[in-house]
Amino acid sequence: MELINDIKSLSSISGATYLAIGVFDGLHKGHQEVIGCAVDAAANAGGIAVVITFDPHPRAALSSGPVPRLLTSTRHKMVLLERLGVDQVLLIHFDEPFSRIPADEFVAQLASACQDLRQITVGSDWSFGYKRSGDLELLSRLGDELGFDAVGVPSVRAEGQVISSTLIRQAVEKGDFSIVEGLLGRKYTVLGTVVEGKRLGRTIGYPTANLSVHNEKLPPSGVYAVRVALDSGKGDRHIGLANLGHRPTVEGEQGLRLLEVYLLDFEQEIYGEDLEITFVKFLREEQKFDGLEELKTQIAADEMQVRQLELQA
Repeated sequence: MELINDIKSLSSISGATYLAIGVFDGLHKGHQEVIGCAVDAAANAGGIAVVITFDPHPRAALSSGPVPRLLTSTRHKMVLLERLGVDQVLLIHFDEPFSRIPADEFVAQLASACQDLRQITVGSDWSFGYKRSGDLELLSRLGDELGFDAVGVPSVRAEGQVISSTLIRQAVEKGDFSIVEGLLGRKYTVLGTVVEGKRLGRTIGYPTANLSVHNEKLPPSGVYAVRVALDSGKGDRHIGLANLGHRPTVEGEQGLRLLEVYLLDFEQEIYGEDLEITFVKFLREEQKFDGLEELKTQIAADEMQVRQLELQA
């Protein structure tokens, strides 16, 4: 999958071009329908499917206050888009000047840059452009003028509710992974980069990978059985034991919330690498122990429980 960062770079595509446009936080089932429409149409025509998305999230770029954590950071989103069979991604830097571009001008820029724009696919309720003045009706009218098909994909529903990133975020917050999986169409994962820690795990025989999670939504604190994919899911896969919380035994009550993972039967140095973590099963609440020996005993029991689950990496 190729990543481009400028609308003008669309001119390098010589074949028929099929665009899917959206923020796509979470890449849930509804998003997959929009993207799949472009991917399938491009495949049938021997063309190129291009997803257009934005970084940072428009809400984060324009809001002066706190914004919700993402379901998928931009780096994670690229990994997932490649798995969906997307040929190219146009990642547009979203800032205040970009937000002021009128909807019709934005579409005209896309049409002008593409050598052979055949189709633009969006969610049927998607709005875009300055003051969100653009909608499917405008896109259809511009398509008639500029020579492309405008396709609006209806919202996808699950158990009577429209699937949305907000709905999924609420389920993640509660740790309702079965609900999350039903809405996403895949297991919930987070992407993090392995950073240096205090290496206390090594002193008790359980070296952990401390993760800097890329502003992604985390489930409730506790200990989990997890699957771990190295190098953004392209490399080796392992079974692990994750602790999400403040680590009160070693940090006291004021420790920062941290995700750390112990990979079973693994000894490599992986500082700086990305790990994709799949939360498989909640094992227990995080708790404070009287000392490191008591903590070590509990981790051994947690490891045994993970092994008894007989998870496939």
